[in-house]
Amino acid sequence: MEKYITSITQAIGGTHLLRLDKLRDIYGFDGEIYAKLEHMSPGFSKKDRIARGMIEEALLRGHLSPGKPVIETTSGNTGIGVAIVCAALGYRFICVMSRGNSQERVKMIESFGGEVVLVDQAPGSRKGFVSGEDLSFVQAETERIVRETGGFYLDQFNNPDNSKAQEEMGEEIWLQTGGEIQVFADFIGTGGTFAGVSRRLKQHNPAIKCYAVEPECCAFYAGAEITGTGHRIQGGGYGKHQMNVDKSLIDGCVQIDDDTAIKTTRGLALCEGVFGGFSSGANVAAAVSLLNGAEKGKKIAVVINDCGLKYMSAELF
Repeated sequence: MEKYITSITQAIGGTHLLRLDKLRDIYGFDGEIYAKLEHMSPGFSKKDRIARGMIEEALLRGHLSPGKPVIETTSGNTGIGVAIVCAALGYRFICVMSRGNSQERVKMIESFGGEVVLVDQAPGSRKGFVSGEDLSFVQAETERIVRETGGFYLDQFNNPDNSKAQEEMGEEIWLQTGGEIQVFADFIGTGGTFAGVSRRLKQHNPAIKCYAVEPECCAFYAGAEITGTGHRIQGGGYGKHQMNVDKSLIDGCVQIDDDTAIKTTRGLALCEGVFGGFSSGANVAAAVSLLNGAEKGKKIAVVINDCGLKYMSAELF
């Protein structure tokens, strides 16, 4: 074990992989679920990886130079990761978020020195839940700020360095399971994690099945009728194609309703001591569904996307 590190960015990645044996005893599914504990990263989410990756690539290409502010659109987790990396590297960070996001995320970003610009939600949107329409309002405000400041826009939704950064997680999952992983399932937000991990796993073994996890009411990739984007699973399910997602990587889709995602998230905390957020519960619920159906008896990897501490003002706990 190394004695110390010289930057908090070096603590990003290399998270543990937990086999959910206790959950299997309760749910009775046939197979094994391996949870990648990304909520144990410095910013408590998988988005720390893309924050570091996108900024490092921007520096290498000369797109980001000293004195130039970093600007990003976020539902919170990427913003927290970017705030940490910018604090470590000495860059100004302007974060643009919807007022529908939890206050915990806003306070964390500000604690790291980030400047948070909050954008009003679309008419009829629910507080605490960000819809695709809400996100379009945030996007418009971000573009205005980029024009006015001349800052560097990370643009996680369209930046290929997003999924590139997450290939490292795919490599870790492959090594941690000794190459025995057979299935991967992930909730689609920007799609960077799904694409990066799936791509790397399939490079090792093209037979690995990769499933897109979506809210039941907003299953775009499943080709289902979208009955609404105001679901309660925060951080994704926006009802439209994400540029980071290569559809050829999708072997199937799993739809999870709000109540199942919440119940599974709470169950993770109670029986495994894993304190995740909404989408973490959706991922595990999807794995349970697959092991009770199409992928019975298999070994499935999922991601614990972020920490439940970010939702204490929400209904999750």
